[in-house]
Amino acid sequence: MRISVAIGEKSFSKPAIRQPALGKDCARAAVIMAYTFHRALVALGVALATLPGAGAEEAGPAARAEPETGLDTLSVTATKTAVPAVDALAGTSVIPRAALDRLQPGRLSEVLRDVPGVTTQENRNDPAQAINIRGLQDFGRVNVLIDGARQDFQVSGHGADGVFYLDPELVGGVDITRGPAATVYGSGAIGGVAAFRTRSIDDILAPGESAGSVQKQGFGTNGQRFVNSSALGARIGTVADLFGQFVFRDTAPYRDGAGLPVPDTGSDLNAGIAKLTLRPAEGHALHATALLQRFAFVNGGDTGAGARFANAVQADTYTFGYRFARPDVPLVDLSLDGYATTTRDALTFLQDSPRGLYGRLGTRAGDRLTYDLATAGFDAHNTARFETGPVAHALTLGGDGVANRVRTADQAGGFGAAFTPSGRRALAGAFLQDEIRAAPWLRIVGALRHDGYRLDGGAYRASGARISPKITVGVAPLDGLEIYGTYAEGYRAPTITETLMRGIHPFPAFAILPNPALRPEVARTVEGGANLRADRVRGPEDALRAKLAVFDTAVDGFIDVQAVGPAYYVPVIPGVPASICAARPGRFPCVIPARSYQYRNVARADLSGAELEGVYDWGRGFVSLAATHVDGRDRASRESLLTVPPDRIGATLGLRFLADRLVVGTRLTLVEARSDLPAARSRATRAYGLVDLFATYAATERITADLVVQNALDRRYRAYRDALAGPGLVAKASLSVAFVTR
Repeated sequence: MRISVAIGEKSFSKPAIRQPALGKDCARAAVIMAYTFHRALVALGVALATLPGAGAEEAGPAARAEPETGLDTLSVTATKTAVPAVDALAGTSVIPRAALDRLQPGRLSEVLRDVPGVTTQENRNDPAQAINIRGLQDFGRVNVLIDGARQDFQVSGHGADGVFYLDPELVGGVDITRGPAATVYGSGAIGGVAAFRTRSIDDILAPGESAGSVQKQGFGTNGQRFVNSSALGARIGTVADLFGQFVFRDTAPYRDGAGLPVPDTGSDLNAGIAKLTLRPAEGHALHATALLQRFAFVNGGDTGAGARFANAVQADTYTFGYRFARPDVPLVDLSLDGYATTTRDALTFLQDSPRGLYGRLGTRAGDRLTYDLATAGFDAHNTARFETGPVAHALTLGGDGVANRVRTADQAGGFGAAFTPSGRRALAGAFLQDEIRAAPWLRIVGALRHDGYRLDGGAYRASGARISPKITVGVAPLDGLEIYGTYAEGYRAPTITETLMRGIHPFPAFAILPNPALRPEVARTVEGGANLRADRVRGPEDALRAKLAVFDTAVDGFIDVQAVGPAYYVPVIPGVPASICAARPGRFPCVIPARSYQYRNVARADLSGAELEGVYDWGRGFVSLAATHVDGRDRASRESLLTVPPDRIGATLGLRFLADRLVVGTRLTLVEARSDLPAARSRATRAYGLVDLFATYAATERITADLVVQNALDRRYRAYRDALAGPGLVAKASLSVAFVTR
């Protein structure tokens, strides 16, 4: 067996381009790709050498066969039928595995910022993150899927209300569609869908290869200590595939761009994936996946200044399914999938906040607080392809359902159980969609979706249902150019927390009230866009891909926290019961004026904006650009919505040398300031720019080395809605070695 380089990255995949922002002074610029660097388990390679075909000629892992750009990569989130992202009649982007390898992200936010219309919110002292699409996030407005399984975990506090845990080393690709056009992928997705595919055997083996492994080890500075990824798999003829991956990541607290330490920003991860695919007969496939992740970290709440807890997070996802598809049976393209996910955060109280709030409530070191959310669901659909005269149809009929069960056990002050209450919620939906090719220049997509929900928590019950339509028309006036227009509606049911949350805020001690009368949100979006595909623009090897989208979304019944009821006084001393103020309003210690808060339906929220992504590849190099502008306001008050991110623009420039074995480049991100916010609830941020550098060298066909420098100018910055400053300069290096047999 030979050891040679796995330059899977010859795909130089133009990354699904960066979540940029348009600022008033923001000029466009270049930013780069980063590739990962790998190293090998010799013992595993020796073992593989004993397999049949061990001396056979090598071919790169299938990941290397990915399309040259993320826009050329197949997407299914817009319609459930696979088309290249550049051809989707929606705001669709794909991040292939090669783009993650180039960037070596420690968090998914580092690569998602390359996607227009997408931002993230995270607490740097917690590995979890929330996804924001077009100014909408939290409580399921963005449907986050891992291998098709919904991630609905949510804990209420001062951070995001809806996060998920997933390490970038486990990700094989990301498929994102923005706006309610993607509601075929589940109830509530009025913001869009972000579907993460975990790595599989096709990421390490090319067609014709029977067994192999990829061993990666990486090191870094400024908190990025060590990452190890071991992936191996085997194909048993055409009958079965086996795949496994193990990941260990160790990070430490980092320093920001001013050299100041940011406490409690380190964590440890141990994770693994196991996958099995069986093909008992032609066209039939059974698959099962188990994803297990264990995170350990310590933090002082959402802001880093509260009581400190040790966190032990267990995030498990199990999926299983059946697929039948054969070219000679065009009326049947059937998928049946089920899943179960569990996210459990077990917190152990370590020490009190400076104000001593927990101690005054009797909490002692070692007391426990546990948030546990279990989700079970299914997705079933069939696509029938047929023709009626000159018109071709792809008719998809399907349904999905999901059940959430939240359990909060709190022996550490009671705030956790009050703000993230226990309860159950069930969602169910059915949809019908017809993709019509009426002429070579005309495509039409029409769909109807029915959603229903039931919510149960103690004495409270709620339910509702609605039918949501979608219509898209795409016209190709010129070869390579397609213009489309869409009208789509989406429906999001209230969550357990929004409906049932009740209790007293720690300090000041105002009341938070339940609202079982909450109505679901209804989103109505009008979107127009253009897709551009051009080859041989200036030479035989070049290619140009671009997507532009302009949208306007109105969300009726938008749910947000509102002050309600008359003003009253609460204690100025933390820990003093608020009840004493009924007899002493306005007198010490009851001298702080306050009002109660409750989740309520705002009359209407209006969001509008524009997105652009494009990439040009001329063989010897590539340049990509991505930009986003979003504006969102409460129609009644005209106040800006807190979830609307600042404008952003990003660019990547990469150059190839030594017969494409060496790729070097840079990535630039410019983010505008965000200060147009309600004063009492804002985390206003300044404008900032980040420069990253990268280099990837393929020593052989199976050994790849990567170097990445993030925030190369060591700027101090804080991303919008993040509580803590981001890291200063970070350098990462990794080595990856592949062993393959035929």
